[in-house]
Amino acid sequence: MFVLTIDQQGSRRVGDRVDRLLGHLEDRVVRDAPGVVRPFERTVGDEVQAVLDDPRLAVETALEVLRLGEWTVGLGAGAVDEPLPAAARAGSGPAFVLAREAVERAKSRTRPVPIAVEATHAPAGADCEAVLTLVGAIMARRTEQGWAVIDTLAALGDATQDAVAERLGITQQAVSQRLRTALWAEELAVRPAAARLLAEGDA
Repeated sequence: MFVLTIDQQGSRRVGDRVDRLLGHLEDRVVRDAPGVVRPFERTVGDEVQAVLDDPRLAVETALEVLRLGEWTVGLGAGAVDEPLPAAARAGSGPAFVLAREAVERAKSRTRPVPIAVEATHAPAGADCEAVLTLVGAIMARRTEQGWAVIDTLAALGDATQDAVAERLGITQQAVSQRLRTALWAEELAVRPAAARLLAEGDA
């Protein structure tokens, strides 16, 4: 099982943005979607938590939150105490403890990206964290133009680069260049590896 614990950065400076995050995650991670065991909810203060059983969804959700740029993400992979209560915040077990340790470690100012992974199988968790940190660093350096192309690809589904170019009012060559600069193909290729490592961490 996979527990995500997400804490807001600088809430005293910018105010509580938990409701905005929950709305965003509701759009991106449907409440009743396969893989969501307990949906995201506020736990305490400016922190939210969810329980998932799909490592791919856990990775995608963690990266989606990282993109927002104002949250610290902790991923815990391990067992949970059964039966799970109705609310994630009332859950217990190793995965919850590991997620708490991860999010606290992710808050360190020395970390290049505010994400950490703790897992029952520690080596797999460390490898997953390394991959997610690399992807997060790439995302942090991505330009608005790069994100525009990526978001348009997602919005259009299985669209060609020509279709994306037409939607954005640029050339197909510009679309191709922006995708290369954004390292989008490389990110797509490595996400499954991160999910496999996270699954291995739940040993």
